[in-house]
Amino acid sequence: MTSVEAFFYFKDNTILKLSSNKGIYNNKTLDMNFYNNVKAFYQNSELFSQKADYSNSKGYLIVSGNVKVKDAKGTIVADELLFDIKKQTLDIQSFNDKINANINIK
Repeated sequence: MTSVEAFFYFKDNTILKLSSNKGIYNNKTLDMNFYNNVKAFYQNSELFSQKADYSNSKGYLIVSGNVKVKDAKGTIVADELLFDIKKQTLDIQSFNDKINANINIK
């Protein structure tokens, strides 16, 4: 698919909007892959990357390739983010042992 847009609706009535230039959707597993110019918007946060893989069956979202997250609390630049939906955790990885983060804690 081209010019892909997906909306994820959460129990707390928030919405995650995710878009990309290309994508693949598996209608049996409900898994989704987003490629090229990936953008995600959730509340006041913005995420940019080159790839995002959502596994409905395994309960995770992996975002990779020039990942940048902008939020009112700061900015994170990393190689890969792994959101474990079941455990509600986030792992941030960098392949050069360096994660660039600027976070404002108030």
